[in-house]
Amino acid sequence: MEKVALLKCTEYDLELVEKKLREGFELLGGDSFLRKLIPYNSKVLLKPNMLSIEKAGSPVVTHYIVFEAIIRILKDYSTDISFGDSPGFGDSKRAAEKSGLLSIAERYNINFEDFKDSVHIKLDNSILCKSWNIAKAAYKADRIITLPKLKTHGMAYYTGAVKNQFGCVPGTQKATWHTRMPDANNFCKMLLDLNTVIDADFAILDGIVAMQGNGPKNGEPYNLNAIIMGSSMTAVDSVGVRLIGYDDPLEIPVLKEAYDYKWSAVLPEDIDVVGEKIETLKAKNFKLCRKGGNFYFVNPTVTKFLRGMIAPYPSLINNKCIGCMRCEDVCPENPKAITRINSNGKTIPSWKMDQCIRCFCCQELCPVGAIEVKYNRLGKILKMDRR
Repeated sequence: MEKVALLKCTEYDLELVEKKLREGFELLGGDSFLRKLIPYNSKVLLKPNMLSIEKAGSPVVTHYIVFEAIIRILKDYSTDISFGDSPGFGDSKRAAEKSGLLSIAERYNINFEDFKDSVHIKLDNSILCKSWNIAKAAYKADRIITLPKLKTHGMAYYTGAVKNQFGCVPGTQKATWHTRMPDANNFCKMLLDLNTVIDADFAILDGIVAMQGNGPKNGEPYNLNAIIMGSSMTAVDSVGVRLIGYDDPLEIPVLKEAYDYKWSAVLPEDIDVVGEKIETLKAKNFKLCRKGGNFYFVNPTVTKFLRGMIAPYPSLINNKCIGCMRCEDVCPENPKAITRINSNGKTIPSWKMDQCIRCFCCQELCPVGAIEVKYNRLGKILKMDRR
């Protein structure tokens, strides 16, 4: 039975957030729990979500107040704390500066790791992926505290504790994994293997202001008023998805794979939620990016054919597009699944849908939210577009 602390927190006030985090640790075992989590002077790495270069307080990235609050707690247990991430697009140090994390880190003498140096790791007992290049700082840390943001996600439906470790894959190497794993279920098997390699020790999921709709970058903020804390990444995510409307956590690909491979706790009966009850913090009218679940038939050819017919696709919001073509830059396919066309004197993207692998990197990293996830008519008839 995995224990997860669920706290109500209504605003990003430093004293309040620190108080709530301390309450969460008390619910999980207090000082003895923390001393076991962080043995004396362990080398601790904080892994925030810095998806891209975003302003401080943006719902796209880990909030600087949550970052500072956990530093204030951990300073009593270690003098060797660092933080780092590798954004999907842009320079990691610039992302740390813009988000407000770097200035806070400097104030507390926390080292910044840019995740550019990597090590090659082999994984013997993998689900799918047997070797990795991962950020050296993440691999060398004694303890990793991951600080994800609760958001919707075009490919994975939801992003939280498990997916946050994808930022430990350096730079453009993340695009390679999208190309190698175009199927969402295999991509999620890969995420579980990555988490086995990284082996994060604790997650603090920032859901004070979550992201709904066209996530993980261009959705809308939603005041969920929740912080979720625990040592099991999948247990934390199981609580998170139930808060936003996925009543069955097995609707989420990464949690379905984790359950199938007995990776860690996923089902409600295997998770002891302490603190607030899920029902009291459950979101109302939260806009999901994608409906959960999938089609499976005895004949895999039929399954693949139907998936292709109902699969969502990236769609341009023409009046938002600024013609920067970042979507083309981040497309992992070679040759690119995105081409340039001229529309009324403006350069805009056009997708080769037979080549597009539906990784939604274009939608995820569009700087102006000009790309959204859509379903064709059959997908709508089958109610796959639950928005």
